Amino acid sequence: MPELSPGIESKRKDALPPADVPADCKNAGVPIDCKNCGAYSLCKSLWLKTGDSSLLERVVKRKQVFKRGEVLYRMGQAVEHIYVIRGGAVKTCIETEEGQVQVMGFHAAGELLGLSALSTREHNSEARAMGTTSVCEVSVERFEELARKDPAIQYEIFRIMSVEIRRSQELLLLLGKHNAEERLAAFLLGLSQQFSKRNCSATDFYLAMSRSDIGNYLGIAEETVCRVFSRLEGQGLISSECRHIKLNDLKRLRQVANHKLSPVT
Repeated sequence: MPELSPGIESKRKDALPPADVPADCKNAGVPIDCKNCGAYSLCKSLWLKTGDSSLLERVVKRKQVFKRGEVLYRMGQAVEHIYVIRGGAVKTCIETEEGQVQVMGFHAAGELLGLSALSTREHNSEARAMGTTSVCEVSVERFEELARKDPAIQYEIFRIMSVEIRRSQELLLLLGKHNAEERLAAFLLGLSQQFSKRNCSATDFYLAMSRSDIGNYLGIAEETVCRVFSRLEGQGLISSECRHIKLNDLKRLRQVANHKLSPVT
């Protein structure tokens, strides 16, 4: 099962949100616990080994909040930071020579953006907030300087990038070997896995992306996405109200996806 990057919102199971935040965590700008962040091991290495909390502040330059539709970076832009999503959701996409836009991924709290551009020093995609999104900006220059000196940081980067490679391989398999219904079922199961991994509800969540973006990502028409959602709902496998999704029968949904779930690491 592809561990598809969600870019979504779900219900935390381990703590109650503040009084001014809805219980379902629909406020995407609320930062996640740092322990659930994709860069947690990196940050921990910086301050545990040196005992210098100011070092972490010098590497993690700024914390920014982007509104829905705002761009974090554009194709061809020089790489200055790695972006760590603290809360919210981001869509990455590219524009072809013919002017067509292709969605490359949906990214949720705890994920890193910009690693694939380090070799060329130019971003090879555009990243756009799908809702109120908070990020940490990690200085590439300072980060690389520290990584050259610390094998633990190098290992964490290898681990993170290996996950990205696996995602890309499994997405290619999904697009090449499965029909529209199987693709959408696998996509929803991928979101379920991501939420479970972050101690959120695996069966009750909100989609930050549109049906059009889902179709673009999965290689199927928007109308087909809507029909498949209706079909799955008619079979009792899911409940859907606008972007609010409930997975009612994970076992049968896996049968529709028609391939074995990959373990989450």
